[in-house]
Parts: sequence; C-alpha cells; structure tokens
Amino acid sequence: MNNIERQFLIDDLKIGEAWRLFKIMGEFVEGIDTLHDLGPAVSIFGSARTQPDDPVYKKTEQIAALFAKNKFAVITGGGEGVMEAANKGAAEAGGTSVGLNILLPFEQTPNQHANIKLDFKYFFIRKVMFIKYASAYIIMPGGFGTLDELFEAVTLIQTHRIKPFPLILVGSDFWGGLVDWIKSQQLAEKRISPEDLEILQVMDDPEEIVKAVQKVVIL
Repeated sequence: MNNIERQFLIDDLKIGEAWRLFKIMGEFVEGIDTLHDLGPAVSIFGSARTQPDDPVYKKTEQIAALFAKNKFAVITGGGEGVMEAANKGAAEAGGTSVGLNILLPFEQTPNQHANIKLDFKYFFIRKVMFIKYASAYIIMPGGFGTLDELFEAVTLIQTHRIKPFPLILVGSDFWGGLVDWIKSQQLAEKRISPEDLEILQVMDDPEEIVKAVQKVVIL
C-alpha cells in the first residue's frame, strides 16, 4: 500500500466515525422523543435467563403489576426473563410497559409484552434512558449485566450526578452476601462512606417495595 492509498483508507475511517456520531445522536433523539411524556416510572432489572416457573419471575410480575396499578410506568431492557416478567405484569395490569431492547448477536430476544418499544445499538444510550426516565431502580436477581446497571446507578448517586432516587435490591437471600461483602471490605477499609451504603435498600415484600418508592416520588 502506497502513501496515497493509505491516506484514502484513513479518510474513509474518519468518515465512518463521523457517521457513527449521527447514529448515536439519532438514538438519543428517538429515545427522548418517545419517553419525554412518560411520567413517573420505575426501571426493573434482572436476569434474562430467569424462567417463567421461577419464583423470581412470578415476584417480578407482581411487583410490576403493583407499580402499574399505582400509576407508575415500568421500564425494562425489553428482553426475556425478568424483563419479560416485568413488562408482562405492567401490561396485564393496564399500565405503561416500556421495553428498551439492545441489539445483540445472541441472547437478547425482545419480549411481546412491552407496549412502548425502542431498539438500541449502543449500551450507553440505553443506560441513559433507564436512568433519565426512572423515579426508582428495582433490581431483581441477575448476572453481570444486572450488576453493571446496579453499580452505574450507585456511582451516579454517590457522586451526585443524578438525584438520589430509591435503589432497591429485591431478595435478601440473593443480595445479602453482596451487601455483607460491601460492609466487611469496602466500608471497613474506608473505601466508601457509611452514607454511601445507605444508597442500597434490600427488600422482599412487593407491597413494601412500592410503598418505599411512593414515599419519595410525587405523582
């Protein structure tokens, strides 16, 4: 490859990067335009691998239905498992059921229960929508993706980049070990402050979860 050919290749790559910016802006515009008038909402997260016969699936349905009946929209990642359960619970209760689907080569399949649907190519734009339009985060048992969404929200609250909305971990049996580790390692070694630990609430009862959010969210 000579110098002229090399320069043409570099220019093509630059043009490709520039066009990617337009795609990114397009996803932001579509998301904001669609969700702008959503009203009070909760984002519910959890494993895409949770099966319909799993108690976590059933509890997620119940929690989402209770939020819908109390005039909250329910936002999920739009896929299977916990996301499907939450969208199903909200939709069947007559509420607004939002699915923010991520386009992946494997695993993520959009569920059919969201009555507002958006597709995203970029994870970071999707995360902005989860946080921007949520009045609370409800975290069901999940894997790495769930932990990623959990700790991004915790960090934004800790650093005062967003308002300190309720962040509720559902399932003391599942999340108790993580909270104990945070106390025994991060808090004990002063890598976080005592007030940082207060960001996390661990709860089990669906009705109590909804009441905890209602205490701080004005409808």
